[in-house]
Amino acid sequence: MSTSAIVMMLVAMLVLWGGLALAIWNINRYTGEEPGQVKRDL
Repeated sequence: MSTSAIVMMLVAMLVLWGGLALAIWNINRYTGEEPGQVKRDL
């Protein structure tokens, strides 16, 4: 593989795994209460 292909692969992996890590961190950070029954007027 060429150098540019390896760099693009590493950037793509960083974006995907970084997004997954941020999503997991955000879910674990959430400490609010779950809302009860929500009634909305549509």
